[in-house]
Amino acid sequence: MYALRGAVILTVLLSSLATHAQSDQERGFAIAERSDLTDQGFGSSTVELTMTLSDPSGRTTTRELRIDTLEKEGEGNGDKSLTIFYSPPDVDGTALLSHARILDSDNQWLYLPALRRVKRISSSNKSGPFVGSEFAFEDLTSGELGKYEYTYLETRTVDGMEMDVLECVPRYERSGYSRLNCYYDTEVYQTRKIEFFDRGGQLLKTLKLEDYREYPGGFWRPHLQTMTNHLTGKVTTIAAGEYEFDVDLDNRDFEPSALDRL
Repeated sequence: MYALRGAVILTVLLSSLATHAQSDQERGFAIAERSDLTDQGFGSSTVELTMTLSDPSGRTTTRELRIDTLEKEGEGNGDKSLTIFYSPPDVDGTALLSHARILDSDNQWLYLPALRRVKRISSSNKSGPFVGSEFAFEDLTSGELGKYEYTYLETRTVDGMEMDVLECVPRYERSGYSRLNCYYDTEVYQTRKIEFFDRGGQLLKTLKLEDYREYPGGFWRPHLQTMTNHLTGKVTTIAAGEYEFDVDLDNRDFEPSALDRL
């Protein structure tokens, strides 16, 4: 499977080199597609994470959580994920279920243990903060290929690494962002940085993805993500443990009714 996927990626890469015959939009899509292809075929995964919230005064709050993911099935759909918090006590048992979509609004449900109820997140609330962090609800599923119109901007060196920079304009309704600037490295084709611009066009947040590690099968995962809010000065970091792949998960584990059994 790895050799086959590598051949497909090489084909896309060779095609993208013919830049004189491509528009900036075609080149942008080819770069985003090249990155997406590196993650096809992982099946399912689980990982334990530590989320740290920091404010400008230096106060911090730490949370422990787990994310289970099931790979997308068919066109028009994205991955399914289940995020479960374990600590501190005020968020223990809180869970978010996400069914990513491409052009339609993502389906998301929040389980609140204090109320013992499942709440569906409306499309108008997806730009709001997720459990007080600098990540919005829509940030948790926003990476799906096809959710944006891609335009190649430039290739430049950032932090000693050559990166392709794309402008990504949301195609789905009610996004909290007017555009994103997405940085993909040119060596292993992973997302290294995303700049989020609010609806007024102002730079709102920057996400840096670091400490990438390659897992068997050629799958890459960042082990440190840092989201900085430029308006408030608040920062949220997510540090990941080791990922496990091909875990025993199926669609039944990602249905809203499963939240009641947590």
